[in-house]
Amino acid sequence: MHQTSKKTIPRRKTRAVKVGKLFIGGDHPVSVQSMTRSKTEDWKTTVDEILELEKSGCEIIRCSANTQEAALALQEIKKHIHIPLVADIHFDYKLALVAIKSGVDKIRINPGNIGSDDKIKEVIKACKDALIPIRIGVNSGSLEKDILKKYGRPEPEALVESAMRHIEILEYNDFYETIVAMKSSSVADTISACRLFSAKSDYPQHLGITEAGSSYSGTIKSAIGIGSLLADGIGDTIRVSLTGQGGDEIKAGMEILKSVGCRNDGIEIISCPTCGRLEADLYSVLEQVEKQLSDIRTPLKVAVMGCLVNGPGEAKEADIGVTFGKDYSIIYVDGKSTGMIPYSDVVKTLVDLAREKSK
Repeated sequence: MHQTSKKTIPRRKTRAVKVGKLFIGGDHPVSVQSMTRSKTEDWKTTVDEILELEKSGCEIIRCSANTQEAALALQEIKKHIHIPLVADIHFDYKLALVAIKSGVDKIRINPGNIGSDDKIKEVIKACKDALIPIRIGVNSGSLEKDILKKYGRPEPEALVESAMRHIEILEYNDFYETIVAMKSSSVADTISACRLFSAKSDYPQHLGITEAGSSYSGTIKSAIGIGSLLADGIGDTIRVSLTGQGGDEIKAGMEILKSVGCRNDGIEIISCPTCGRLEADLYSVLEQVEKQLSDIRTPLKVAVMGCLVNGPGEAKEADIGVTFGKDYSIIYVDGKSTGMIPYSDVVKTLVDLAREKSK
């Protein structure tokens, strides 16, 4: 297989935390996760949603456990899915206990927000007994009142202080299977907070920009924020938070990881922005090829180029490529031309070649 070399960004060393069959942190790959949109109580609908996300490449899924019925439904959901299940808990320690009994692989909770020391200890003991970790989730929209008063606004330092406060609670109770997230709707604040935390602690980090926005604007914000941190070697799992479908989050997350060299699985498509030299309907070809190859997990670079200026060079650097001439198309495989074909055969040829190489 012809592959151009990619520089690997050294990752900062963090401790490895087990989540189901996966590990977050250490030398393990950066994972992509999402959160369900359906009501968790409706477990059949939630399972269907998760199974679709699995097809998109989702590796960890989180469900809200905001009611007793939702926390109990996690037991049925767990039976029908194939990726680690995380329960999202706020304030009510009893819901955390029910979720843990339901067999979840991790809980997301802020220990300082669930009441007295006895309640905190009960949740920690339940996690210890079940051998599951806790993700501390610090959000700029829900900082503790005293920290917010101290800093005046959700400054990066405020996010880090909140995270360290929650960590101290867990460590005081001899609990260290912890993952930390510090998220803000401000890209700059998120980047600064995660960098500050990385200098203080070796707990693995869950990266994301909270309330990022629509699939368009949210993807851009997330790519800048998450990508900048990954380029620093910071980050062990990511979630792209978009107002839209969970599948869009997974696709964006995968592309971010591939773009910074953290992952190379799946199809990477190279295509030109087009100009007046374009001689064919590249847009239609690109859309069809991308859609038909979306299920492939083998690392393959496919180039779809519109003319004979930059096209041949880019196509030769890909595993499979096409460049359009005035009345014909040239196919490249492993850096070599295999000859000319008509426009009408381009999509089928590229798809067939990619599937053959992915076997």
